[in-house]
Amino acid sequence: MTKEPLLLHIETATEVCSVALSKGPAILGVEESADGNSHSKNLLPFIERLMAGTAHRIEEIDGVVVSIGPGSYTGLRIGTSTAKGIAYSLGKPVITVGTLESIAYGAAESWADDGLPAPQYVAMIDARRMEVFAGHYDEHLQEVDTPAAVIVDENAFRAMLDEHRIVFCGNGMPKCKELLSPHPNALFVEQPLSARSLLKPALKKWEAQAFADTAYFEPFYLKEYVAAKPVVKGLHPNT
Repeated sequence: MTKEPLLLHIETATEVCSVALSKGPAILGVEESADGNSHSKNLLPFIERLMAGTAHRIEEIDGVVVSIGPGSYTGLRIGTSTAKGIAYSLGKPVITVGTLESIAYGAAESWADDGLPAPQYVAMIDARRMEVFAGHYDEHLQEVDTPAAVIVDENAFRAMLDEHRIVFCGNGMPKCKELLSPHPNALFVEQPLSARSLLKPALKKWEAQAFADTAYFEPFYLKEYVAAKPVVKGLHPNT
């Protein structure tokens, strides 16, 4: 598809409520807040303010991009239901992007080339206690392991770190920073979650016309899992 799409991006998977408007590869504007569980109050006003601030009408958008998790059950429901409502009312497509993939893209954009081999990325979302939802992506931001729930301890990610330089990122990263920072291949990026990080993966799906089924797609909660003690290799036991 050759047209540069005008896309509305919605991110509500964590404590951050964020919306962005893009035209082709350019971000036109962002409205966001990390004010905890206020998504139901903030999301629609943020969208209205975003459209007004960029001198666009909601009817002009070509599609809606939404972060589908894992993350907060409530936040994901609010974001996905809003995306569905807007897309359905306007007859526009929905593009879904995994939240962990978005985090990895955001970290890669902020990572400064240090002249060493390009790192891989482990994006993390805080789950509970010492658990995180984690996704592993290579230096080209291709998924290495499907997202998994991981218990963070001194052995978590050790095999991965012995083979690759790994950038840990996302709001679950602080749980592992102290434990993993002694390893020379452990790198850390503090990059706040933002709807702007949905843009690059969304454009790939736009070009491929890889649209979600607006009526039937659901958030990815990653709630059915067995929290295994740290993996031997990768994010999953026995891999």
